[in-house]
Amino acid sequence: MHKYMRSIGFSKITDRKELQKLITNVILEGKERSYTSNGEEELLAEFCRDFAEDSENGSGASIGIAVCGEFDSDDKFTYDYYFPYLRGTHISSEEDISVERHAAQESYAGVCDDVRIGVSLIFYLQNMIPYVKAKNSDILPVRGTTLTLSALSTEGTVMMPINKSEKDLIRNQQMATNRSQLLNAARRGDESAIESLTLEDMDTYTTISRRIQKEDVFSLVDTYFMPYGVECDHYSILGEILECGLIRNNLTEEDIYIMTISCNDVVFDLCINKEDIYGEPAIGRRFKGIVWMQGHINFPD
Repeated sequence: MHKYMRSIGFSKITDRKELQKLITNVILEGKERSYTSNGEEELLAEFCRDFAEDSENGSGASIGIAVCGEFDSDDKFTYDYYFPYLRGTHISSEEDISVERHAAQESYAGVCDDVRIGVSLIFYLQNMIPYVKAKNSDILPVRGTTLTLSALSTEGTVMMPINKSEKDLIRNQQMATNRSQLLNAARRGDESAIESLTLEDMDTYTTISRRIQKEDVFSLVDTYFMPYGVECDHYSILGEILECGLIRNNLTEEDIYIMTISCNDVVFDLCINKEDIYGEPAIGRRFKGIVWMQGHINFPD
């Protein structure tokens, strides 16, 4: 069973028979169905069914299961794999995205080089069918796309925010803007920008090394976004909670938290089972945990 099924409220499904029944339910009752040719005689298909939507907070984020497979020449469907998803609602990045197919199956990973994160962000592509259609139509690369990120988590902790005045917030925003401009200049080969960034990192390291002797690390680090483990789309994050709501899986009746997180100035939705989070989420507090990052590429009309 997929590890992150519990993130969307399926923690009680433990045997193969129950899982197969659930997959059949998604195929038969899924309202969202997508098809495309894979260039051969087979037809790629994806069936999606939502099991809850965050309608109370008006965000429109939804959780569900996608089942992917192929129809053969006899119109018989064979399922290859499934995955739980959270459909996010925020535009997380407008940077260019590259996509690569996984070796084992017809699924894809996306890569986004957003300077705000500091690393190449790798995510599991949710909308595989539109990408394959664009690839088969030979219109790649598509310019003007945006990226909606979302994250599923099976363990997390709610932390109190760092006490900051309005003056601190304005200064931090100005510093983030200046750093973003320097990073963009450095990517273009500007040597003075590279030197400025190097000196800034050295100053930051010196300051943290001095203050860490007497202060807790999470009172110094407001937010972070770091790769975690050996799977490239898993990350350890610490970010501010901008929105928070509790929804219920309409099949299992398990409660799920859906939060909007700001991490390194990148905004995305995150879901976690109520049983897997330590603390009470609230706007202004911080979420710390391990996440599986997904992404939906918004192709221009």
